[in-house]
Amino acid sequence: MNPLILFILVLSLMMGTLMTFTTTNWLLIWMGFEINTMAIIPFMIYKQHPRAVEASTKYFLTQATASAILLFAGTSNAWLTGQWELTEMMNQTTSTLITLALALKIGLAPMHFWFPEVLQGISLTTGIILATWQKLAPFAILLQLHQMLKPNLLTILGLTSILVGGWGGLNQTQLRKILAYSSIAHLGWMVSILHYMPNLTLLNLIIYMILTSSMFIMLIYINSTKIDSIAPFGMKTQLMTPILLTSLLSLGGLPPLTGFMPKWLILEELTKQKMMLTITMMALATLLSLFFYLRLCYMITLTISPNLTLSTSTWQTPTKSNFLLTTSTMMSIMLLPLTPMMMFTLL
Repeated sequence: MNPLILFILVLSLMMGTLMTFTTTNWLLIWMGFEINTMAIIPFMIYKQHPRAVEASTKYFLTQATASAILLFAGTSNAWLTGQWELTEMMNQTTSTLITLALALKIGLAPMHFWFPEVLQGISLTTGIILATWQKLAPFAILLQLHQMLKPNLLTILGLTSILVGGWGGLNQTQLRKILAYSSIAHLGWMVSILHYMPNLTLLNLIIYMILTSSMFIMLIYINSTKIDSIAPFGMKTQLMTPILLTSLLSLGGLPPLTGFMPKWLILEELTKQKMMLTITMMALATLLSLFFYLRLCYMITLTISPNLTLSTSTWQTPTKSNFLLTTSTMMSIMLLPLTPMMMFTLL
């Protein structure tokens, strides 16, 4: 890609998100979402593959639908209140429409149907942007409106997303689809606590971005997109194997790794809200996600790819230094002791 075009697209991608961050006018928020959507589509279709074209078409139609619902909700709110301010929202119908539109944008169940298919059709590099950066603008709106949104609707969306994210990843063989369902489950945890403690949602979003970026960077490093392609990885680069295993377990939320922090704090806060049935269902649904993470760990450590007798032996490849990979994996594994400091900073 031409460096000038690349610079313009990256600048537009950042500007669309920052416009949504910094404005409280519904029209400017809608414009920020549209700029953001238009900027990422060229990255999706860069390889000119039929799957990439299909993925970008699905993404465009889904995001255009969500933006249309959002614009309709903002217009209805302006008709009723006489102003376009984000915080002036008194109508419950408008609140519900905005919640559903933003849920469609980030891929919450049951509006998740587009996310695994789109992530499967694009490259891993673009997948990092779609799974992390593209979640920031919708969550910026959700965090500003958390008091005006219906807590029962958010709880239903969150619990459904955790269940769908766990069940959907069980029978997948494509690593990008597994990460997509993992993302849906993590988004469910964020939305479940949004109404009661928005700062905890922000902390969960930061941890999710670190964990997901770490996994995507690692998959780019080993050049793997299928489960069977990571089987010989443990023999080729033995130094990276324990790092990948601990990153997967952190993504599943096992202590004493970083991924345990947001789940622990969310369950603690929901306990204070007397939501025992919801807590039980969320904790049990997490076991489904943990199953396919352990499945990946099994493929890496306890399986060997089939080789012919006359084929050449698989030699260990030297591990190259990568600052971004090293930083992201360290943060995805070792941030749990910093929980008190992070809670003090955010709360």
